[in-house]
Parts: sequence; structure tokens; C-alpha cells
Amino acid sequence: MDKKDKEFPSRKTPRLENYDYGLNGTYFITICTLNRKHILSSIAKVGNSIVVQLSSYGIIADKWIQELPNKYPEIKVNRYVIMPDHIHILFSLSNGDGRGNPSPTVDRVIGWLKYQVTKEINKLRNTQGEKIFQRSFYDHIARNAPDYFETHKYIYENPMCWYYGNLTFKNEPTQEVDNKIQ
Repeated sequence: MDKKDKEFPSRKTPRLENYDYGLNGTYFITICTLNRKHILSSIAKVGNSIVVQLSSYGIIADKWIQELPNKYPEIKVNRYVIMPDHIHILFSLSNGDGRGNPSPTVDRVIGWLKYQVTKEINKLRNTQGEKIFQRSFYDHIARNAPDYFETHKYIYENPMCWYYGNLTFKNEPTQEVDNKIQ
């Protein structure tokens, strides 16, 4: 049987069907490393604080995240965290009337970010064309202020959750989280 004769299951798109990802809005994005390798950072307790310690690859990712508003003036990065095997970014897109040339979309912005980070990491490693990230990314569209603030809090608390191995932190009041760190 020829390879092209085999039927492969179609890949389910993680994007919201019929949604225009170039619309003004706030987007929560998660980008995972290939095979979830822990190459971007480590999470440690320093004194009473949980801190993200960036690897050389994480420093590269940080540099390009900070470069996003320069490349795309329509983008405002509200909060981000670089975890060992993934990156969370909360950003707002304000395309005005959407007639820029070309107006950025979430796919275009994240594609550019992944490309720049991958290119620089491969240069550092003296490799060429090796993948750093999974093919796609997870997105969530912030629908209202409470949704935005919950996502903002989730990103802030993610290193603590990672360190303590307890992803239920996001549902606890911030004061309780602070008490657990001390």
C-alpha cells in the first residue's frame, strides 16, 4: 500500500472555529517545547521566594518576547512567564481598524516569536533547522475582566504551582499561596 493511499486521521485544530485571530482582544498563549523538554528554565526556592531561573535558551526566549512590541506595535505584552518546558504569554492586540499591512494575527505573532527563538537557539547550539517547540500552541481568548485577571493570576502563580507540584493553586486565594511559600 502506497503512503498516499493510507488515510491519516486529520489533525484537530486547536483554534476556535470561525474566529478571526486578528481581532482586537486579549489572548493567553501557551507554547510548549518539543517533547516537553525542560530547556528554558528551572524553578527554585531562593529564601522565601519561588523564582524562575532562565537557562541560556530561556534568556533567548525572554529577549524575543520583549521584542514583540517593537516588531508589532499593535501588541502589548501584559504578563508572561518562561517555565522549564513551556511559555505562557498574555498579550493584547489592538489592530485599530485591522487594515494594517499586514495586520498582525495571533498566528503570525506566535509564529514569528517561535521562529526567532528557534533560529537563535540553533545558532547557539551550532545546529541548523532543529525544532525547539511543538508545532502548534494553546490559546485562550480573554472574554471579560474577571477572565483576564484570573489568567494574569494563573501566569503569576505558575512557578509556585510548578515548584510545589500542585496545580490547584490557581483556585486558592493569593494570601493562602503567599503563606505556603513562607
